[in-house]
Amino acid sequence: MKVYVITGMSGAGKSMVVKQFEDMGFFCVDNLPPSLIPTIVEICRQTGGKMDNLALVTDIRGGVLLNELMPSLEALRQMGISCQILFLEASDKTLVKRFKESRRTHPLAPEGRIMAGIGEERQILEPIKSNATYVVDTSNFKTAQLREEIAKIVGDDAKFSGIVINVLTFGFKYGLPMDTDLVFDVRFTPNPFYVPELKEMTGLSAKVAEYVFGFPETVTFVDKLTELLAFLIPFYKREGKSQLEIGIGCTGGKHRSVAVGAELRRRLESLGNRVLIEHRDIDRDAVVTPRP
Repeated sequence: MKVYVITGMSGAGKSMVVKQFEDMGFFCVDNLPPSLIPTIVEICRQTGGKMDNLALVTDIRGGVLLNELMPSLEALRQMGISCQILFLEASDKTLVKRFKESRRTHPLAPEGRIMAGIGEERQILEPIKSNATYVVDTSNFKTAQLREEIAKIVGDDAKFSGIVINVLTFGFKYGLPMDTDLVFDVRFTPNPFYVPELKEMTGLSAKVAEYVFGFPETVTFVDKLTELLAFLIPFYKREGKSQLEIGIGCTGGKHRSVAVGAELRRRLESLGNRVLIEHRDIDRDAVVTPRP
């Protein structure tokens, strides 16, 4: 089990960073009272490995409760849990600018000068900063750069390298999906629908997949598509994109697109990507027998 405690200066980017951890498959809790950290960790430890990676945000919003952070982390160590403190920093000038742009007040100076709140917060957080595993100054980071920095820190603890790829198979006769970034049409391949013994099966069947990939044009298409995506994905990551939606369509969304989508998912996962898949229309042609 890995536990990251995210803390640091208000306005330094904790909300953005916790979203990055969520995208990497971590279970995240924001604005958590430090005294509850051991309890949350113990609950997650009892899930049989389903919630082994945690990112917990605690900061000055907790007021005096923040004093309980270091004792809570010591309790984790006594439990045999590895804990990393990620402290987010930024220059005074940057923090003031961010507060003014967001039109938010500083939590320690709700009615006073922003700089007064920043100064007090720095003083309070100094002991935590001095014990931090990582200190990241976000003053000059753009969103994509910050995501890349967090991915480097998390390293092998991450389930994927900063982007979720969603493969959606569908049938054109039921309409184009509205939220795809890229759409590919596989209706140029022979259709198993017209093969009697395959008609009632789906692209998840080994027999249908064998038929679809028995044609060289299908194999060549998937080879070239994988090559294209392997080229594009690093640039999507560089721009800070957290999700890439890929649509694979055939006529009914039951045979060819499903088989190709499943193979594409396998190939992209073999390249180290986290890939999810949904077969939108796989059951649309299913015949439902009414009850007597």
